[in-house]
Amino acid sequence: MKFATWNINGLRARFDLVKHWLEKRQPDVVALQETKTEDSSFPVAQFEALGYHCYQHGERAWNGVALLSREKMEVLTVGLPGEETAGARLITAKLDGLSMTSVYCPNGKNPEHKDFTAKLSWYDSLGKYWQELTRDYETSVIGGDFNIVPSARDSWRGQEGDGEMFHTIEERERLWAFVALDLHDLYRELNAGTKEFTWWDYRGGSWEKGEGLRIDMIYGTPKARALTEKVVIDKEYRDRIDDLTPSDHVPVYMDILMHR
Repeated sequence: MKFATWNINGLRARFDLVKHWLEKRQPDVVALQETKTEDSSFPVAQFEALGYHCYQHGERAWNGVALLSREKMEVLTVGLPGEETAGARLITAKLDGLSMTSVYCPNGKNPEHKDFTAKLSWYDSLGKYWQELTRDYETSVIGGDFNIVPSARDSWRGQEGDGEMFHTIEERERLWAFVALDLHDLYRELNAGTKEFTWWDYRGGSWEKGEGLRIDMIYGTPKARALTEKVVIDKEYRDRIDDLTPSDHVPVYMDILMHR
């Protein structure tokens, strides 16, 4: 089974790009972030025509997450418990004993902004939720935009970026605490020697210069890790394809054996 995550930075603006990618890569389940679309406006019929069931948690113009699946799923959670005022940022569903979560973690703006403290608190809530979820679902994956650079090798600036936004020790300690809940960074573990990124700013020619960050991850429980065969950062979709405007993020996908 192919599970993918992708921050598309606006579904209305990039539906045709997502359609192109779905038809080319043929994923089984896709976690989308920053759909920026209310549930009532979500293009359910268009995705169904492509062979996907839709499960969405959206809001107008901001945030928004969704799961697309070839098979019907059972929704477990809509919204992060305790963080209802922080926007539409989490949805979890299950398929054949595997729980899959799409998550869009807060940006935080800058360390002096009140949103930065809220971001740290949001991560605390995420950890509590994950502990509760995995008591019932030992085989689980969570994919999304975490808005934190895990380590220096995940930033084009390397150690020179340490202390900057998305690279602060406060943010990293929250992410590390989440990963310490017996989670595996599936891309990093299967691509240990690489330095690849998932996000490049639209400004300043960042894509052309290779000035990116790895902030889109798929984490999995030990049982999910044991079933994971490969994880790929799909950089082809950061280029303009067929005159379609790319997102500033690229898809990340994994192959997981549902039965072994």
